[in-house]
Amino acid sequence: MKPVRLPAAATLALPRWALLALGMLYILPGLIGRHPWKEDAGSFGIMWTMAHGGLDDWLYPNIAGLASAAEGPLAFWLGAICIKLFGWILGDVLASRVSTIGIFVMGAMSLWYTAFHLGRRAEAQPLRLAFGGQPEPDDYGRTLGDTAVLIYLGCLGLLVQSHLTLAATLQGALLSFFLYRAVRYVESASTRNAVLVGLSLGLLALTRGMVAPAVLVVALYACTRYLKLATTETLRHLAIAAGVGFLITLAWLLPAALLQPYGLSPVGEWLDWNAHQIGLPTLSSLGAFFRIGVWFFWPAWPFAVWAIWAWRRQQHLLHIVMPVMFFVALAALLLCDPALEDGDFLKMLAPLALMAAFGLPTMKRGAINAIDWFSVMVLTILGALVWLFWIAKLTGWPAQLAKNALKLVPGFRPEVGIIAFLVAAATSVGWIMLVHWRLSRQPSVLWRAVVLSSSGLILLWVLLMTLFLPDLNYRKSYAGVAQQIAASLPADADCIETNVGPTQRASFAFFGRLPFAGLAGGDCRYVLLQDSAPGRAGNQDSTRLERRYGVRGAAVLWEGKRVSDREERFRLFRKP
Repeated sequence: MKPVRLPAAATLALPRWALLALGMLYILPGLIGRHPWKEDAGSFGIMWTMAHGGLDDWLYPNIAGLASAAEGPLAFWLGAICIKLFGWILGDVLASRVSTIGIFVMGAMSLWYTAFHLGRRAEAQPLRLAFGGQPEPDDYGRTLGDTAVLIYLGCLGLLVQSHLTLAATLQGALLSFFLYRAVRYVESASTRNAVLVGLSLGLLALTRGMVAPAVLVVALYACTRYLKLATTETLRHLAIAAGVGFLITLAWLLPAALLQPYGLSPVGEWLDWNAHQIGLPTLSSLGAFFRIGVWFFWPAWPFAVWAIWAWRRQQHLLHIVMPVMFFVALAALLLCDPALEDGDFLKMLAPLALMAAFGLPTMKRGAINAIDWFSVMVLTILGALVWLFWIAKLTGWPAQLAKNALKLVPGFRPEVGIIAFLVAAATSVGWIMLVHWRLSRQPSVLWRAVVLSSSGLILLWVLLMTLFLPDLNYRKSYAGVAQQIAASLPADADCIETNVGPTQRASFAFFGRLPFAGLAGGDCRYVLLQDSAPGRAGNQDSTRLERRYGVRGAAVLWEGKRVSDREERFRLFRKP
């Protein structure tokens, strides 16, 4: 017997304007007014270099001369195109994030349509009620689409990662698109749908390598075997998909190999990076998977686990089999990754949110009400605390809260931003109105639980990205250091050699317009070194660095660091 019993009243669609408003309120804060931070300044540097460079920079991704072709160029191409199109009006930083908005919309829409198509299938429909009144297939599909997107937005891991200009962010959205194309292929196993599956595979390969697309092809084949699709036809279609994906990848690999940008080829670096994405699973990787995954996938994973349990007596269910297969395959890939990063978990978020959407309708009304009350109480208290910390840092009262709010940003002088305050206040009023709607009307719609939890998370994000954005920029940005170095650099300096990392190089090139040596190198008279501050661990390497770069005993034109960082130090030398 099916585990879902719902009246038509429970599947009233969330108004489109409300879903769109939630999506924009989710993605725009954290993009507008934010400097490139340590987490994504390197990626922005590649986009900026492409947008202001030539064909060689588009074929060989680099950060002001620092090679960075490991992952693939697609995410950076999109950001660079947006800088070209919108940089003159929005500024290069915000223009590059237009692509981030598009990536977010693509991922959310792909997930919505995946849930919609699966929800309309006969095996996913609720039990027919004795006297009628059950939802229509399209209505149920729309409700599941809304629910999947709301769960997706409510996941803690997506919150930060979706606002960063990283290749991993695009990969997560493309996984959602691949999931949609895979569902459409299983529903109608045609050559056209196979080609579109291949399109998603090729885009994934250009984003972060060939390993994930190869694993997805295997997982899709396993789904078709479990669902008993025709073997010969499936193999032919998957071969077409793989061929299309390979041809799309060649659109970058062939020109890069033949034209040899800067006299070099990025293909070798890219292939080497691909080869190092697979290793043997270890207890360390298993521990990291659960340690990060527990909070990254919250609250989707409890709903997803419940969905598997609730539908366990049914067989050959596409809405359970496919997301489970993809999640398991990608989880195995993650466990074999020698260097796990938070962004790698984005690959599994779409199938998990899809499973969770089909778990929610099977839950008891009491459990859903408990989720409602938990969201209302906890998120309201957290929102009030953010406001209290903001008042404390401005007024100094309460004293302990003011001390805690400012200790991470020594030397920072807080000010009131009128626009930021108005946005934060309007969002808080909107949250209060949403809570009043929930408490006064007692709606029976299925998505009421997840709309509260997702909206509460959005409230907290908006408050942080408005009231505390200047503090975060002060702590995480290298803009001030870049401007100090630029002011100390002689006007005739045309080349700087350096050992700084991707984040610092991108920030210094953008904010300070420092002329770093290109990929081909050069004989530079000026050297910028990064090491540990005196008295800190690792400072013993400074002598070795000075000898390596030929500045032992040379004149130091400038020395400094970020006020908020006690570890790192930068020194600008002029060679004798």
